[in-house]
Amino acid sequence: MADLSLLIKPSSSLCNLRCSYCFYYDEAKNRETESYGFMKEEILEEVIKKAAQYCKGTCNIVFQGGEPTLRGLDFFKEVVRLQKKYETKEVKFTNGIQTNGTKLTKDWISFLKENHFLVGISLDGIEFTHDMFRKDASGKGTFEQVVKAIKMLEEEGVDYNILTVVTSAVVKKISHIYSFYKEMGFEYLQFIPCLNPLGKEEEKYEYSLTPQGYGKFLNSLFDLWYQDLERGKVVHIQLFEEYIRMLFRQPPGLCGMAGFCTPQHIIEADGEVYPCDFYVLDEYKLGNIVSNSFEEINEARSILGFIEESLEIPKKCKACKYYPLCRGGCKRYRKEHHMLCKAYYEFFEYTIPRLEKAAVIYQKLYGIS
Repeated sequence: MADLSLLIKPSSSLCNLRCSYCFYYDEAKNRETESYGFMKEEILEEVIKKAAQYCKGTCNIVFQGGEPTLRGLDFFKEVVRLQKKYETKEVKFTNGIQTNGTKLTKDWISFLKENHFLVGISLDGIEFTHDMFRKDASGKGTFEQVVKAIKMLEEEGVDYNILTVVTSAVVKKISHIYSFYKEMGFEYLQFIPCLNPLGKEEEKYEYSLTPQGYGKFLNSLFDLWYQDLERGKVVHIQLFEEYIRMLFRQPPGLCGMAGFCTPQHIIEADGEVYPCDFYVLDEYKLGNIVSNSFEEINEARSILGFIEESLEIPKKCKACKYYPLCRGGCKRYRKEHHMLCKAYYEFFEYTIPRLEKAAVIYQKLYGIS
């Protein structure tokens, strides 16, 4: 065994925000127990101890939710203590946290900097687009709180990136959002398409994307990004950089872009392990980290056939000239084909020559080959 990646939910589905489109809130509603509360420190120790025993290389842990900071700073101090306790010459721990940012304080930020956490901050663009769907429990927008947290991270030199969920509102304002992000000095950006609730993929919600709208969004964002790249300004947009990797025949870093599922370990607060963040549902339980080893968990994954199922690519996708780049996408988005198929096809039609030129620029800058 080489490297190992874990996604831990120390606060389960508990969150101080009420985001309209939250896919994890929807998942929790579709299982017997909506929230498993806060992870106990005994369970945390089992996770870290067994990870250290199993991993031979780097064990990367990302804390997500719900909102992981609700578990409290002392819990994360215990994370670091336990990692130092169980770390060996054969395994090194690295950490990241995905947060809405509203609970970050100076103490939190000092801790994150001191212990080299990579911080993902959820920000859905400008104030108008963010506050439309990312409100707190009282119904108030959270934009100002999030921007304040980002400025604190910046001032203290904490590594961070911006994660933007692409909603119907974001699609319409991407030029304003990109300009705002540049003004703020954001250099590492992730844009992920908004998901409809499970089983309701065809229904229309206020935040829902359409293939036409998402296609225009991708093309507009690419235009803005490429113009900067030609001027020598590199804005790291994960999606575009993954396509560049693929043009150089390198494997994408995102499983949803690989065209098949990879061995993920999503660990809920009670220690139960699941194969994917989109499938933290009762029928997909692989075991519990307290009573099962990673070997047993992976055997359960094989029996479930979770990865094997993702290898069934629709014939229409395989026949498409852009299949080598699209690969059918994440199976959560698939039916007869990717639900946003038309958007990606339009994007590749519009950008391929410039995407290839961008790859040459990246090769010169970063030595990609």
